[in-house]
Parts: sequence; C-alpha cells; structure tokens
Amino acid sequence: MRLHDNVPLMAETLVSAGTTETSADVREWRALLERHANLSCALDRELQADHQLGMSEYEVLERLAELPEHSAKVQQIAGSVHLSQSALSRVIGRLENAGLVERHMCPEDRRAVNVRLTDDGLQRQAEAQPTQRRVLAERLHQPLVKCEAAVTP
Repeated sequence: MRLHDNVPLMAETLVSAGTTETSADVREWRALLERHANLSCALDRELQADHQLGMSEYEVLERLAELPEHSAKVQQIAGSVHLSQSALSRVIGRLENAGLVERHMCPEDRRAVNVRLTDDGLQRQAEAQPTQRRVLAERLHQPLVKCEAAVTP
C-alpha cells in the first residue's frame, strides 16, 4: 500500500457520533488535509529526485534566501515553516551536514542559535526553485491528483 492510498476512504468515513451524516465543515476539513497531503507528497518526490531536498528542507532554504543577511534565529524559522522545534532541528541538522547552512550562536542572545545559508545552500535553493514553482503551478489549483510516495534514502 502506498502512502496516502487510504486518504480518500478515510475522508469519506462517517465519524459524527450517533448520526449517519458528516457535516460540511468536516468534509471541507478532510478535503483540505487530503489536498495538503497530496501536494506535500508531490513536492517531496520532485525535490528529492531532482535536487536531493525534501519539501521542509527546501522551505527552510527558501525562507533564509529571502532574508537580506540569509540568516535567522531558529525560532523565527520555526514560525515561518510551521514545524515543531524538534522537527526543525532535524531539518537544520540535515542541511548542515550537507553544507547548505551553518549554525552560529546569536551575538545578541547567547541562548539563541542563528542559522545562515551558505553559498552552496543559496545555489541549491535557486536551482530547486523552478521545480517547486512548477509543482505548485501544476497541482495547487488543479483537481486532486494522486502521487507516488517519495522514497527517502
């Protein structure tokens, strides 16, 4: 069974206690979750295949690339990419191991850590951006299209 194969079935499941109807709000919520899962899957698959980046890794690189200094505190990044602190820490670790970002102590607040995009990270983000934009253009406003799950090495 592929990842997300059971999403449509689960999206149609009736969960309202004691009724045989699912509210419009619940149906809309499930459709939104299904669209997000499928778009995320497509982004992961394409970015991994073409650029050896996951969707979350690309998002961190892009957010840093948009900043004038290509640097931000970990807490600022977490708020913009909607990852938990621990998930973001793992993403930053992978990016750091690949030489795409560097971590530094924040000079203004020794408790905080800054993450800075390296020249290689800036280049990888620029190379991956057309792929990310293409997948968004193809899938974001189109009818839901199932995708194969990304294979992470």
